[in-house]
Amino acid sequence: MDQQIQNRKLGQPDYKKIYLDMIVKRYPQKKAKCKNILSKDCISVLDVIMLENIIFGHTGKEDDSFNQKHKSYDKDAVYKILEYQRINMLNNTQVSNHFKISRNTIAKWKKVYSSKDHLTN
Repeated sequence: MDQQIQNRKLGQPDYKKIYLDMIVKRYPQKKAKCKNILSKDCISVLDVIMLENIIFGHTGKEDDSFNQKHKSYDKDAVYKILEYQRINMLNNTQVSNHFKISRNTIAKWKKVYSSKDHLTN
């Protein structure tokens, strides 16, 4: 248990424990759908978004707008999103619609992170 705490980034909530407890207590019928994500050792920001969609489904436009303002992405998530764009040969608008992110944010990420060797065009 101590090693799990040490391996986790400081200041980051234990999303795996939070969502596992939530599913067990309130949504046991959705446990099978979330099994693949919750079986991972470390849950990423994108995994949290996928869990939210599985558990709560599609919310209204107002809720989507409110929730979008409170999302944050770490470098790993940004690299995964940009890699998804590259693999699927999508433009910024298509990626922004898929992940519900501003296309200007996608463009900014590409400028900032494409200079790194993590992405190849």
